[in-house]
Amino acid sequence: MARIVSSPYIGYLIVQQNYEMALCGCVIFGLTDALDGYIARKYNMQSFVGSIIDPAADKVLMTTLTVALAYGGLLPGVLAGIIVGRDVALSLAAFVVRWATLPQPKTMKRYFDLSIPSVEVRPTMVSKWNTALQLVLMGATLAAPVCGVPVDWPALVALQWATGATTVASGLGYLVSRDAVHRLTKAEVAKRIPKPKLLPRKKN
Repeated sequence: MARIVSSPYIGYLIVQQNYEMALCGCVIFGLTDALDGYIARKYNMQSFVGSIIDPAADKVLMTTLTVALAYGGLLPGVLAGIIVGRDVALSLAAFVVRWATLPQPKTMKRYFDLSIPSVEVRPTMVSKWNTALQLVLMGATLAAPVCGVPVDWPALVALQWATGATTVASGLGYLVSRDAVHRLTKAEVAKRIPKPKLLPRKKN
């Protein structure tokens, strides 16, 4: 949740050209996110809600960086439009798929109940590459003014083209791949819905 709340402030720092502070904030977020993931895996603390909140927090931060860097002239507007446009399209599609796959009875309360899973999204290989490239691109673009590197540096431009190409390819991949979106069966849904813990009966 800290990333979601703090993302607008990171964007504000970039717009105000306080790139050093924004870069430090992103590094701290990255380190704490890695630490949280390690602790969750080591002590088996993963949860269904966490599997949704964490990617959402990453997406909020990534979108904020994309828009702020484009606003500051550090990232091409066309590339920013492609990145944000793909995310918006996938988010809208996720809302439709969620309703279509929600087990009966379909109510708005159950729709927003994250403890009732109905579909599983499996990232494609292209999507994984795209996520990595976006992370590298945002970090490199934010670090460029700090290190005195021009935005039209050939390596940075090549990274922009690679990120744009994989962004388009990953978006299309979710549409054509049969394995990217898996509708959960009734048995799979039953396994993933957390069961209430029964309190031990008191002995008379």
